[in-house]
Amino acid sequence: MRITTKKDNRKWISLAALVLQNTSLVLLLRYSRTMKAERYISSTAIVTAEFIKGLICIVLVWLENDRSINRLFRVIHEEIYAKPYDTSKLAIPSGLYAIQNNLLFFALSYLNAATYQVSYQLKILTTALCSVLMLKKSIEKHQWFSLCMLAIGVAFVTWPSPEEVQKRTTIQSQATWLQQSTGFGAVLLASMTSGFAGVYFEKILKTGPTSVWIRNIQLACFGTLFGLLIVFCFDYKAVMDKGFFQGYSTVVWIVVLLQAIGGLIIATVIKYADNIIKGFATSLSILFSSVISYFILHDFTPSLFFYMGTVFVLTATFLYGWEKNKVTSSVNEQARIQNILIK
Repeated sequence: MRITTKKDNRKWISLAALVLQNTSLVLLLRYSRTMKAERYISSTAIVTAEFIKGLICIVLVWLENDRSINRLFRVIHEEIYAKPYDTSKLAIPSGLYAIQNNLLFFALSYLNAATYQVSYQLKILTTALCSVLMLKKSIEKHQWFSLCMLAIGVAFVTWPSPEEVQKRTTIQSQATWLQQSTGFGAVLLASMTSGFAGVYFEKILKTGPTSVWIRNIQLACFGTLFGLLIVFCFDYKAVMDKGFFQGYSTVVWIVVLLQAIGGLIIATVIKYADNIIKGFATSLSILFSSVISYFILHDFTPSLFFYMGTVFVLTATFLYGWEKNKVTSSVNEQARIQNILIK
């Protein structure tokens, strides 16, 4: 009972931390876009965040081992270098995340913002499907309905303004039907890779005695390598011209740090909850960041789609958490007690 309670506490704390972290990250990213300063290269920010995440995890492993450097090196050697096959498993989600980011970039070149936002929310359903197939997770009918409602709600909440739709439609008006179809296919593939990679990582985290921090070190190593490969392929000239950390202001460094911390929080959420719950927490953070932008930053004007999406997301969240079995068992228990009293 105590173990279950402790696990539940960790789950709710990690979920609350994820909502807070993701909300802060979205707000800072919006702010960084409006800053009149030299733009940083996003691919280098991803690499830096992965590297920092790995360093943080090394420090956490060191703290877990009584702050002993010798024990730290021994644990890293035993869990990472001495288990090459086990470590190599993390190359799969790292590689898929890298592919996913490039697929989304490609899709945005040929799709308007509205089509992109709606179609990419299919990742919520692909994550649930992968959870059923790979983890044998049981999802009730009302939970499937809530997941569909969540996907529609997030699409509505993130629905672009008419000005943005017009701007992107004008830019992509020259794209052929084949290019638009290819872009849509890229989004679908990104949704599938997102669901598979997340559930695959969840399966690794929940099987075996290896700690979350060691798994994150393994993931960060491959993430840094794949990230550097992307920088070399797409931003080599820009890095050579102005440097790897061009445009890095204080705000950018905070964004990078939040991304690194976010990776740790997500792993903790997946460990003690699951990818589906993570999707709900992320969706709620989008709502919170939009509300803060409207009331405090005054840089967001809610539309009818936003209000509709808010209702959908909140309803879906409560509906998914509704435990039908408990309600049914409670009714049955009351009926049983009444029968006893009658007799």
